[in-house]
Amino acid sequence: QCEEAAYEERQYPAGKWASVTKGEPMYEQSISMSFMKLMRYICNENSVGCYLGMTVPVLNEVHLTKEGTKLEREVITAYYLPGEFQQNPPVPMDPEIHITERAPLRVITRVFYGMTTEETILREISLFWELLGCTDTVLHETYIVAAYENPSIPQRRNEIWFICQA
Repeated sequence: QCEEAAYEERQYPAGKWASVTKGEPMYEQSISMSFMKLMRYICNENSVGCYLGMTVPVLNEVHLTKEGTKLEREVITAYYLPGEFQQNPPVPMDPEIHITERAPLRVITRVFYGMTTEETILREISLFWELLGCTDTVLHETYIVAAYENPSIPQRRNEIWFICQA
C-alpha cells in the first residue's frame, strides 16, 4: 500500500530566471499582472523575437508580515529560462522584467490543489508548519508558491516551498 508522502525535500540547481515584482492590493492581482508580463516575454516580446518555450513551475515568492498573519504586498513571480537560453538569456522588451541568477536552492515542499489566494497560501503555510513541527532548518518569513498548471484551471496543482537555511 503506497501512501502519498506528506512532503519531500528537493535540491534545485543555480539558474537564470525572468522575474517581475508587483505589490498590488491583492496577491491574485500581483501574480496575474506579473504572469501576463512574463507570457508576453515568453511569446515574443524579447530580443530574439520568438517563442522561448514554457517551463514549470512558475514561482511566486511571498513574505509574511512581522506578525505572520498576512502576506507582504510585494510578490516576485519568476519563470525559469529553458536550457538553450541559460547562457545567453533574451533581453526582455518590458523594463519591469529582470533576468536574475538564482543560487542553488534546497526546499521542503508540499502539494496542494486549487486556486492560490492569500487565504489559501496562509492556510497551507500554517498546515505545513503543523506537519513539520518546530525547526530552525527553514526560513520563517519567505516562502515560495510553485504553480504547475495554468491559473485558470480550478483544481490546479501547486506546491508550497519552505526554503532551507544555507
